[in-house]
Amino acid sequence: MTLEIITSRSLEPFRHGFFTRRGGASSGIFSGLNCGFGSSDQREIVEINRTRVAMAMGVPDDELVTVSQVHSANVVTVTRPGEEHPEADALVTNTPGVALGILTADCQPVLFADPQAGVVGAAHAGWRGALDGVLDQTVTAMEALGADRTRIRAVIGPTISQRAYEVGPEFLDRFLAEDPDYSRFFAGGDGDRVHFDLPAFGLHRLRDAGVGDAEWTGHCTYHDADRFYSFRRTTHAKEADYGRLISVIRA
Repeated sequence: MTLEIITSRSLEPFRHGFFTRRGGASSGIFSGLNCGFGSSDQREIVEINRTRVAMAMGVPDDELVTVSQVHSANVVTVTRPGEEHPEADALVTNTPGVALGILTADCQPVLFADPQAGVVGAAHAGWRGALDGVLDQTVTAMEALGADRTRIRAVIGPTISQRAYEVGPEFLDRFLAEDPDYSRFFAGGDGDRVHFDLPAFGLHRLRDAGVGDAEWTGHCTYHDADRFYSFRRTTHAKEADYGRLISVIRA
């Protein structure tokens, strides 16, 4: 099956894509393009999937750079492919030909670009990373490479939508302790449960950071099992594990 790649005109002329699960070599519960070495999928199959992604991005395997994601606000500046990177949740580069990859399965994959400066970025932004400032820190790291935040374009890819993201009162309290105005990102649920709007919160943090343009592709990972992996959907289905989607941008 052919790879399915979601793109945005906002990130042109950089080659980029939010890859769906279609077109991969994995089978069973991972069926499709599982790119997560952290899953229990066969490593050699994940390597095949990553090779297909690298080919789609027009780079050798070793120029598709990812990091060990830990739900932090840490950002890595990539100067050449093949480097060893510490635990982090975002990458930036101005090195032509290097492709930055982020893995997700409900969290926000966010791709950044300043075409004039030739600087790109990629961030994994779940609720914790977004709250702690990973998107803001990615913009700051891009500026250190010569980008201008007013020129930066940021696109949030497939992520869990508000109607699928039910959380408890402790979750809400954590956000309200940070800023009472964050209540606008929550809607009522059953009992003491509420629904959190992760992409709206991501867009807020991006715009608050001063990026020139920010948008969400509008795809929900939870409600489209044929195209996307979802940690929450897997948990509800009581499956043993789940695949990881990859999103990539090449400088």
